[in-house]
Amino acid sequence: MARAGCEFEQPATLSGQFTATDEVAVDAQGREDSATPYADPHAQKTVGDLSVTDGYEVPGATATVLLSAVVARVSTLADRLGVAHAEVFHTGRLSAVSGVPESVVKALLSGQSAGEPDLQARFLQRLGLLRRTRLKPNGRKYTQQEIADGAGMSRQQAGALINGDRRPTMEHCDAIQRFFRVHAGFLTAEDPEALTGALQTAEQELLQQLADREREAAKAADDPLQRLLQDHGVRGIAWRAAQLPSDQHRDKVAEWLDMLLESVKRPES
Repeated sequence: MARAGCEFEQPATLSGQFTATDEVAVDAQGREDSATPYADPHAQKTVGDLSVTDGYEVPGATATVLLSAVVARVSTLADRLGVAHAEVFHTGRLSAVSGVPESVVKALLSGQSAGEPDLQARFLQRLGLLRRTRLKPNGRKYTQQEIADGAGMSRQQAGALINGDRRPTMEHCDAIQRFFRVHAGFLTAEDPEALTGALQTAEQELLQQLADREREAAKAADDPLQRLLQDHGVRGIAWRAAQLPSDQHRDKVAEWLDMLLESVKRPES
């Protein structure tokens, strides 16, 4: 299986609207037009020379199909856990994690196709987002010099990349992603793939929550007291009792809880 472009390590955040002129003609799949001036086999490859994905390809499945599948799985998990869809599909958070503009996240989640920018425009948009959202401890943006030093390039190189005057190489992408501590492919993955990666991270978090809940349920099944607390929602009742307006009301609830709890003994350890 061929690997293309920057590979994923973990998700991040980006989005910015820099303008840039295209030096290489790129079709919808990210491939250069045959007329592009990169015939020299020894020339350094730029992100426009490859169809850049999140690092893997799935035969027979499009990015849209993969996205639809993970959306369905996350929805099912959220329903089982009682988590609001507005929380798991929060478009602002998903935009920050994936680097996809929030408007595009909304379109993709609703099943619409969003126009893909070319690789240069995508790189600039996501680098702009990184600079706005990945800030120094003092809350300020990293300067071009700081980015250059951290990414192991000259200030002139960093400035040309940030301003869109130079097309980035794969090495540039990797170095900048490491500097901002985002996953490989963050600057270059196509929007559906990037959003799929962010949702897969959310899916793993929900699966962990579900596993924790089932583990607690298994413990409760072996402990009559825990089972009683869970089945009758005793903790919730006790919390609400504390909010009652008078001591008389609270005493009545406390008396009922005492009777309920006394009816159950823990098993001998």
